[in-house]
Amino acid sequence: MATRSEETVRSLAHWQFLAGGLSGFIEIICFHPLDVVKTRMQIQGAHPFGGEVVYTCPLDAIVKIYRYEGLSSLWKGIVPPICVETPKRGGKFLMYESLKPYFQFGAPQPTPLTHAMSGSMAAILESFLVNPFEVVKITQQAHRGKRLKTLSVVKYIIKHDGYGIKGLYRGITALVARNAVFHFGFFGFYNALKDIVPSPEDKTYNILRKVIIAGLASSLACVMSVTLDMAKCRIQGPQPVKGEVKYQWTISTIKSTFKEEGFRSLFKGLGAMILRVGPGGAMLLVTYEYLFEFLKSQNI
Repeated sequence: MATRSEETVRSLAHWQFLAGGLSGFIEIICFHPLDVVKTRMQIQGAHPFGGEVVYTCPLDAIVKIYRYEGLSSLWKGIVPPICVETPKRGGKFLMYESLKPYFQFGAPQPTPLTHAMSGSMAAILESFLVNPFEVVKITQQAHRGKRLKTLSVVKYIIKHDGYGIKGLYRGITALVARNAVFHFGFFGFYNALKDIVPSPEDKTYNILRKVIIAGLASSLACVMSVTLDMAKCRIQGPQPVKGEVKYQWTISTIKSTFKEEGFRSLFKGLGAMILRVGPGGAMLLVTYEYLFEFLKSQNI
């Protein structure tokens, strides 16, 4: 029979998974349009094809996508994230909590480095589950015509490119690197800043404090990882010339982008990424913390 402590651990794992999944679902629904904008701006080259709409900034992209493709186009590619992100976020937070004891390095309590390392490791592990869904999502988001059906995109990719690094797992190295760097910064900055900024007694102000800190941590993590995210989008999205693979590996993609489009191109989509991940990350992390505490206290 399981001991009481083992049952408690299992119960906590259930709440961690459920709280992570619910907070992830809410965040996806609210902020997916900015993910579409980020993808469009990152795959946009220095010399757009004739007749192709050019996006100058996130607001310009939102207006033009709405004008030429309709309001629903801002939610292109949302099916893959909903299918995978909700359970994935639950699994990520569960792994994050489970890995923390292994990165305390003798400290009596988890340190910011503990949170950074465990968050980064959990994100690396989730990359192998998420990559096929990312490829399908970006293919849908990049398409400027009518909305592509998710299953049709999956079948097309498998038929023409297969399951490996040329198909559903293309861009896996860029995704692993992006996730590792982003989550190291996100969880590390959040917990470091939370320890520095004093906690007010008023609950409302305390929630606001956490939201601001989480938003700032998300934004800093975006700056750290945006170049890797740009490379990932270019590798996973449609190639500039049909039938020719220009973007295949992370380092070569970054080098060619820098050479052809200049230093600023390495930060393409940063504004949209901060607008999407800054408040989105704040909502995700703070919602997770409060949902977890609520579920645990209710003993559902």
